[in-house]
Amino acid sequence: MMKLTRPFHGIILILFVMLAINSTSATTKYNVLSFGAKPNGKTDSTKAFLMAWEAACSSADSTMIYVPKGRYLLGSMAFKGGCKSPQITIRIDGTLVAPQDYRVLGKSTDWLNFEGVNGVSILGGALDAKGPSLWACKASHSNCPSGATTLSFTNSKNIRIRRLLSLNSQMFHIVINGCENVHVQGVSIIAAGDSPNTDGIHVQLSKNVNIIKCSIKTGDDCISIGPGTKNLWVEQVTCGPGHGISIGSLAKDLKEEGVQNVTIRKTTFMETQNGLRIKSWARPSTGFVQGVRFLDSLMRNVQNPIVIDQNYCPHNLNCPNQVSGIKIKDIIYEGIRGTSSTQVAIKFDCSPKNPCTGIRLQNVNLSYLNKPAQSSCSNVRGKALNLVRPESCL
Repeated sequence: MMKLTRPFHGIILILFVMLAINSTSATTKYNVLSFGAKPNGKTDSTKAFLMAWEAACSSADSTMIYVPKGRYLLGSMAFKGGCKSPQITIRIDGTLVAPQDYRVLGKSTDWLNFEGVNGVSILGGALDAKGPSLWACKASHSNCPSGATTLSFTNSKNIRIRRLLSLNSQMFHIVINGCENVHVQGVSIIAAGDSPNTDGIHVQLSKNVNIIKCSIKTGDDCISIGPGTKNLWVEQVTCGPGHGISIGSLAKDLKEEGVQNVTIRKTTFMETQNGLRIKSWARPSTGFVQGVRFLDSLMRNVQNPIVIDQNYCPHNLNCPNQVSGIKIKDIIYEGIRGTSSTQVAIKFDCSPKNPCTGIRLQNVNLSYLNKPAQSSCSNVRGKALNLVRPESCL
C-alpha cells in the first residue's frame, strides 16, 4: 500500500480547513434579539422579526434567522419572496405567541404568511395562536371575526417544516396553497376536539407534497386535501380527535381542478368522526378525484372509517340538492383494519350522474362492537379482493 508523504498530509489538512471555513461562512446568521425582539411574551416583537426577514432575504448567502428560547409576542406578519438568499432557515428554540385579544389576529386571514418564497425551512419551535377565546365567541353566536390561519405558504417552492408545534390555531393550523416541493415532518398540532374549522394541514393547488410522522389533534379535518392537489404522500400520521383525513370538500365551484396521485399510508385514527373520506357537494363541477391509495390504516372507534360522500352538506344547512359533477375513479383501500363506532363501517354514496368507478377493497377488516359491521353502496362500481369485512356491497 502506498504511504502518504508529509507534504500530501499537509495538502489534505489544508483542504479540510478550507472546507470547514466554507461550511461555517456559507450561512449568515441573524438573531432576532439583535433586531430588538424581546423574549418576555409581552413586548410586541413584530417589527424585529420583519427586520430580521428583510436582512436575511436581501443577503446573497444562505441565511439562518435564529429565535432563541423565550416567548415572543407577534401580530400578523407577511414574509414576501423575491429574495436574493437561495436558502433561508428559520430555527426556533422559543415560542411565538399571538396577542391575547383574539380580534387583533381575527381580522387577518393569516398570522404568519409566506408568499412567493423559495427554499425556506422552519425548524422547531412552537406557535401559540391563543384560539380558545375566539372559539368561545363563535360558540356564543356573537359577532365574531372569522379568525386567522396560523401558518400559510402561498405560491412557494422547496419548503421544509420540521419539528414544529402548532397550538390552538384560530382557524386552520397550516395551509399549503399553490406550492411545489413541500416536506412536512415531525409536526405536532393540538387544538380542542370541538374547536371550529381548525383543520390541521390543508393542501390545495399544490404538487409534490410530503407529510410524514405527524401527530394531529384538532376539531376539524386532520388533513384536508383541496382541488388541484397532485402527487401528495402522507405517511405515519396519527389523527384524533378530529374529522379524519379528507379529500374535499369539492364542487365548491363549477370550474375546479382535480385531485390526483394521492397516497395515504400507515395512518392511525383514534375516535375520530371519519377515517378516510372523500367528500363533495351535490352540485355541478368539472373536478375529479383519481389515483388515490389508502394503505395500511388502523381505525380505533372511528364513526365512519371509510366513506365517499357526494351529498356532503354539514348540518344540512343551505344544501344545493343537485347532483355532484365530481368524477371519482381508481381508488384503492388496502390493509384497513380496526373498529367502527357505528354499524356502517364502509359507506359509498356516489353521484347518480357520475358513479364512482374503479373502487377496490382489499384486505379490509373492520368490526363494530366486536360484531360484524355493514357496508352501504350507492352508485358505485368496483371489486373486493381477499378478505373484506364487513361484507362488500360492490
